Amino acid sequence: MELLANMLRPNKLDDVIGQQHLVGKNKVLRNLVENKKMFSCILYGKPGIGKTSIAYAIVSELNLPYRFLNATINNKQDFDIVIEEAKMEGQMIVIMDEIHRLNKDKQDLLLPYIENGLIILIGLTTSNPYNRINPAIRSRLQIFELHELSKEDIVKGLKKATASLEGIKIDDKALEHIASVASGDFRSALNLLEISYYSSSDHHVTIDILKDINAKPVFYHDKNSDGHYEVLSAFQKSIRGSDQDAAIHYLARLIEAGDLDSIYRRMSVIAYEDIGLANPSMGPKVMAAIAAAELVGLPEARIPLAQVVIELALSPKSNSAISAIDEALNDIHSGNTGNVPSHIKNHNPAYKYPHNYPNSYVVQQYLPDNIKDKKYYHGKNNKYENAANKYNTEIKKKGEK
Repeated sequence: MELLANMLRPNKLDDVIGQQHLVGKNKVLRNLVENKKMFSCILYGKPGIGKTSIAYAIVSELNLPYRFLNATINNKQDFDIVIEEAKMEGQMIVIMDEIHRLNKDKQDLLLPYIENGLIILIGLTTSNPYNRINPAIRSRLQIFELHELSKEDIVKGLKKATASLEGIKIDDKALEHIASVASGDFRSALNLLEISYYSSSDHHVTIDILKDINAKPVFYHDKNSDGHYEVLSAFQKSIRGSDQDAAIHYLARLIEAGDLDSIYRRMSVIAYEDIGLANPSMGPKVMAAIAAAELVGLPEARIPLAQVVIELALSPKSNSAISAIDEALNDIHSGNTGNVPSHIKNHNPAYKYPHNYPNSYVVQQYLPDNIKDKKYYHGKNNKYENAANKYNTEIKKKGEK
């Protein structure tokens, strides 16, 4: 038996749920279809928000021959067959799922026919095409981003879907519950509606039945996807921005994805990149929290991680260390270096041993001659750096007397 999600696949753009910025009145895809003209493009966005539905609606309205291929599953021979069919038809739309996985051999096979218009390629992907798709093929396709569906969009779509389920009884609260746990994934919402319909002897879909089937919201988080790195980026930027609530939110998302290693690595970077010399104790504290999390494992690992993330967010911030090393590396990359001064080379009797002098300091040149006055470290205004810089300045003044 065909699944409800496939049965309800739109035959025209009017039936597409959401995505009005693309398929609404006077919007780009709507106008292309009404003008009976289509160009190769990429539709990208999260799962279950309408990429395949829009592609099928386009081919249905244009009434053009089409084939559906998967960049991973279909081999080169399948591509050859589609190209020959396109030659016989005069033109063909090829809907390509997972286009970000299209290898070079298949790309080289398709590119000439995309360029001459024999094949109109509609690529589908959950990955950001600007990062994951080869520039050679990306430059030949228009890119359209689909937006996440709202709860209202999903409820509207579910109400339409109930017309295909004979004898169904469901109220608005149950529909809203489905939309809530679907988390923007309309396909997931339809699947939950269908299974709950057949799980009830009288086809009465209640919230209790829905919770028995699926009490946990859909959570899309692929550790290898762009979305994963976006969450990690948001996690770090929330801590850097001293927003402890946002930091905890993104920590929870990463914990839910079970990706402790990424959390550990990112917190370690944050302690030195963003907190830095404003609060040097955070480096060891992060290491201690990681050790505790590893010792107890999930779910208890969330406790030390939450504590140290909140402390990172609340802590004063300084990027003076990373700014200093990056400026020094930039000098090295640009050739602005020079020879090590001879008196600080190995076993040179001209070297003055600082510990033999008051306050363990003596005036002495350490940088190469051509950059001897270079300043890489520029302290930030915080308690630790102010105190350290004050002490450093004072002993240098005493040493110069």
